[in-house]
Amino acid sequence: MPMKISLRENAVSVMPVVKSLTHWAKHRPALPAARELPVSRAEMDQLGWDSCDIIIVSGDAYVDHPSFGMAVIGRVLEAQGFRVGIIAQPDWKSASAFRALGKPNLFFGVTAGNMDSMVNHYTSERRIRSDDAYTPDGKAGKRPDHAVTVYAQRCREAFKGVPVIIGSIEASLRRIAHYDYWSDTVRRSVLPDSKADMLVFGNAERQIIEIAHRLAAGESIKDMQDIRGTAFMRNDIPAGWSEIDSTELDTPGKVIAHPDPYAMRMDSDCPTESQADSPPPPSRKLDRQHCVIRLPSFEAVKDDPVLYAHASRLLHLETNPGNARALVQCHGAREVWLNPPPIPLTTAEMDQVFGLPYSRQPHSSYGSARIPAYEMIRFSVNIMRGCFGGCTFCSITEHEGRIIQSRSEDSIVHEIEQIRDKIPGFTGTISDLGGPTANMYRLACKSPVIEAACRKPSCVYPDVCSNLNTDHTPLIHLYRRARKLRGIKKIFIASGLRYDLAVKSPEYIEELVTHHVGGYLKIAPEHTEEGPLAKMMKPGVGSFNRFRELFNYYSKKAGKKQYLIPYFIAAHPGTRDEDMLNLALWLKANDFRPDQVQAFLPSPMATASAMYYSGRNPLRKISKKSEVVFTPKRKKQRDLHKAFLRYHDRANWPVLRQAIKEMGRSDLIGDAAECLIPAERGQSGKSFARQRPLPGRKRKR
Repeated sequence: MPMKISLRENAVSVMPVVKSLTHWAKHRPALPAARELPVSRAEMDQLGWDSCDIIIVSGDAYVDHPSFGMAVIGRVLEAQGFRVGIIAQPDWKSASAFRALGKPNLFFGVTAGNMDSMVNHYTSERRIRSDDAYTPDGKAGKRPDHAVTVYAQRCREAFKGVPVIIGSIEASLRRIAHYDYWSDTVRRSVLPDSKADMLVFGNAERQIIEIAHRLAAGESIKDMQDIRGTAFMRNDIPAGWSEIDSTELDTPGKVIAHPDPYAMRMDSDCPTESQADSPPPPSRKLDRQHCVIRLPSFEAVKDDPVLYAHASRLLHLETNPGNARALVQCHGAREVWLNPPPIPLTTAEMDQVFGLPYSRQPHSSYGSARIPAYEMIRFSVNIMRGCFGGCTFCSITEHEGRIIQSRSEDSIVHEIEQIRDKIPGFTGTISDLGGPTANMYRLACKSPVIEAACRKPSCVYPDVCSNLNTDHTPLIHLYRRARKLRGIKKIFIASGLRYDLAVKSPEYIEELVTHHVGGYLKIAPEHTEEGPLAKMMKPGVGSFNRFRELFNYYSKKAGKKQYLIPYFIAAHPGTRDEDMLNLALWLKANDFRPDQVQAFLPSPMATASAMYYSGRNPLRKISKKSEVVFTPKRKKQRDLHKAFLRYHDRANWPVLRQAIKEMGRSDLIGDAAECLIPAERGQSGKSFARQRPLPGRKRKR
């Protein structure tokens, strides 16, 4: 694939040239859009189908809404002329349920659903959850642990020889050897465990369309090894490829200089255009299109936490689609091969995906059953994808990428009108106009050349990059246009807000608090202390304080009493007891009383999970002598850290008293204003617990 990178050639793009979503001729030109994709043979008969081309198996209930992955992929493939059926939440104990729609002509597409099945099943304390938001009436137990692996194996049993392609966030985050918190072990890539023919990672529209058309043309799935955003098993490195051992790129001691920064520089900005356009030294000039990086094998990382951290670091360095190379990792006698990430969708392509004829409702077979996840997003609109925040505990970047993919204003407005005119129960309120992050709409690097060369994991840490366009004007204009639509009474912004970006645009904050906050705004500083914040790659509390000042100022200007609800993470890697004590003191000094608190949950592939497992910091060069990251793992300490967040709950006072005494801070126990909790005799007193406010709400003085 040709790569345009030269400024002197007036390049308008630095991404590899790829086929658009509309490049392909429709497989069945006359195929009409179904009111809802079939889930039974009876529905197939009504449509006049004798078979499905593709069957999607999912761990979620089927909701025909663009917030549900199975619906997006199903509708995208339908628009390409393929007949798509859905098997939602099948009984996985035998292959019978996987034969419900007959044998697919092309392939099974397997997804665990919108969540990793283990995160869906278990809390951060490894307790089984009592409900499932993606199941009718919230019933738990409708999907297996490691759903992608189980479903793929059942598809194999149902119809031997039919290609099985796995995807979803569960497959994305388990595409190489990964730490599994629930078994406390390093597990193999999901590919060999599931015995799937191919894995698609990220938002997979581009790659799944190409796979479908090439299979329909008679090509074997085993020959499709050139599609970005895919992973597969192979026996060896093909001829013509240059192999680089990962330790050449990130090894302790003196390192040979390579083109572009292979190692993260947390204290520097992105390269300049002239630096990004510089050719590599002749001694290291390699064809990047045929260059593969060898990660340490599964067997090696399983037995060596330091090597695991090294592999995690290298994978995250190779996530920019503008410069990422293929990766390979040995699993026994075979290789897991990962092609570079998919090229992000253009605005026109995003509009096509979100403009498909979704019913925007659960499948009619569910009747009056309530699906909690659907209820939450029923009247919401997704305006963009991706996140360049790079928070180490989050998996959005690993799945959707860090390049923001935004819809056009017209497309978003059209969807709001569709909700207004067609969705039962709509009363005029849009519950959210956002995405992974509320205020990254249309934000991007100022230069496509710099963007393609950059290897920083975050555009906003340790500070907002000088190359990042932070203009919130398009988002402000969108808000104003949406508010003027006939029948729209209120539009809330419920997605997470990057306050360090928001403070760059006081006009945006004024727009937000004046028109789009319903009394409370959730915000996530996550912590106040530098130790954990550095391991999270989150901004210091100064940015939060500045945002709070502007929030309060514009709320008062609008004549509204509005409050921030801050969210914090307990027991994150890099967090010591003293950090939680200082956070509790900050909460008390600022009159915040968190109600719901969360403890760190190590999700597969997240950088913070590598810290948790390895005890090393993958944000910097890894070696046996590299920085050791303290992580609270024992239940007693994790519970203590959560107790500090709920310092106001009298049930936590006994454990907090003991901990504070052991920390030598008995001065913080008593009735004085500077004390955190009352002394023993104060348990029955009313002064501390009197007039408990709403979660996160500031008490009146």
